[in-house]
Amino acid sequence: MKQDIPRTCIDPSGVFICALHQPSYKVVNLRQTDALAVLGHDSDGNAINNQVNFPRGDLVINNASKVYEIPNAFPFWGATYILYDHAEQFSKDPERFRFRRCNEESGKPSPLLKDLLNGCLKGSNEKAYSLKDLPRSVLLSLAQTSRDPELLKAIVRLACKFELDSNKDPVGVKYENDRQGRLKLALIDQELFEVLGNNIACPDNYKLAMVLIPGIQGSSPIVGEYTSGPQTHIWEYLRADSYVPWGHYASNMAHDCVRYRAAELLPEDVTGLRYLYYQRVYIQMALNLNITQEIAWKDKNTISGPELESLRQAVMEEVAKRLEKGEELPHTATLWGWNYGFDFSPSGYRLHASHQQIHQQFALISPNVKSIDTEGTDSKSIPTYAVGDQVAHFTALYEKAYGQPFFKTYLRAIRSNKRLDKKKDLPSSLIVHEDENVMIHVPKAQRFHGEVQIMTTCQVGNVLEAGPEVRNSLDQCIRLVIRTLDRLGAQMVTGYEISKRFNNPDMDQRLFYCFLPRLPGSPGAFSERQERWITGHYPEDYAEAFRRAMKS
Repeated sequence: MKQDIPRTCIDPSGVFICALHQPSYKVVNLRQTDALAVLGHDSDGNAINNQVNFPRGDLVINNASKVYEIPNAFPFWGATYILYDHAEQFSKDPERFRFRRCNEESGKPSPLLKDLLNGCLKGSNEKAYSLKDLPRSVLLSLAQTSRDPELLKAIVRLACKFELDSNKDPVGVKYENDRQGRLKLALIDQELFEVLGNNIACPDNYKLAMVLIPGIQGSSPIVGEYTSGPQTHIWEYLRADSYVPWGHYASNMAHDCVRYRAAELLPEDVTGLRYLYYQRVYIQMALNLNITQEIAWKDKNTISGPELESLRQAVMEEVAKRLEKGEELPHTATLWGWNYGFDFSPSGYRLHASHQQIHQQFALISPNVKSIDTEGTDSKSIPTYAVGDQVAHFTALYEKAYGQPFFKTYLRAIRSNKRLDKKKDLPSSLIVHEDENVMIHVPKAQRFHGEVQIMTTCQVGNVLEAGPEVRNSLDQCIRLVIRTLDRLGAQMVTGYEISKRFNNPDMDQRLFYCFLPRLPGSPGAFSERQERWITGHYPEDYAEAFRRAMKS
């Protein structure tokens, strides 16, 4: 679709344009080692292991879960993805639709709280109370906010059934059958279990048994691995039946390399998290471009830094050849994101993230998807959604209107910034860090208190165009930003990449990353939904505060 044609689900004929992804694909397995373990036992005493998480050889994913993609009627609101299998189940019983929330407290008064109000620590029958007598909302609050390991160990026994060793320490979680006879963790309280597993103060041996050992969170195969010295170890999981059509990948700190806070992140950790992203993009592009046979590396399961760069260049050359011939590429964009931090309110709202163990998610995006009409009949193809497309569309309009490339002009404006209050004795720079490849800056118009962006200053618009120096600069800046936000007190941060399509010839569009902290007092309301972002500081003053925190 041409950039001057809006991407919308409204066809000029007055019907909706919808599309269906029906994924089948191959995944190159680059895992180096196995970490086989017994996760627990079922009710008959049979061991449950994680063998399924460590497959041999490359993977072929046939008929993964289908996903509908519907462009929003208004292009600036992106696209909606409907998970086919879930939707089919729901359509059988639409009356069961409810907003999922934590079970509300019983209306019955709590004897424990009643006695506490009367100044007693024991009931009238002199029987001592236990944690089980606390209201569930209090247990959830303690599970989220307490930093007392002994208290958390006691609460977690109310959340699941553990398998214990001779010292009464957990070595696994018990399993049981659900109503359909399928094995599942023997959880007493799902939400309480998840909150405790995300609490940094929960002892590591409990976190290992609950959420960290590969396989305890599901059967997703591990298809990549990164190690650096004795301290850095990262797994790459494949989420085949994903909310991202054609699957996505997650790079997680491994079970023997526990990281729950940005302050704990070593330079090698961020390098590894990002290395798995670059490696996956390059190797899957090479596979789908059918050029892997032309690329050699010493160890099938390990691609070294120099080999990675050779792989990138080979992909770039093939992409250029195909574009010159007018041929379509198998994938034309990337998706990368990071939900850092976790919170869960006692009222039942999950406020952020899925897992506080440091992890990042990424995927490749295909250029088109086959559209269907309301009768389900195959029709023409429509372009897929990628957030960078909106930037590309805008910058094309900007250059057409003003005769100037947008990003080159944008960089000039950042470097020549003046304060709104015109005070000469206060800092005026929006730049908090810069090297020869990238800059960290505070946007003049922030969307959140504390928004920070990382942007390439050289002509690099996506990770295919990023050589080793640019990648290294990006990795260092990502660590600087997330650690500085943590130092400033941010507990929940959303970070994501905005990049151009591989087949976009515009050399002005820059690759950039947005980091958006969530505020304790205002996590989001109607103003934000209307794209009206309210702040109470000058961006230059925040940039100065960020610089000082970064140096401390």
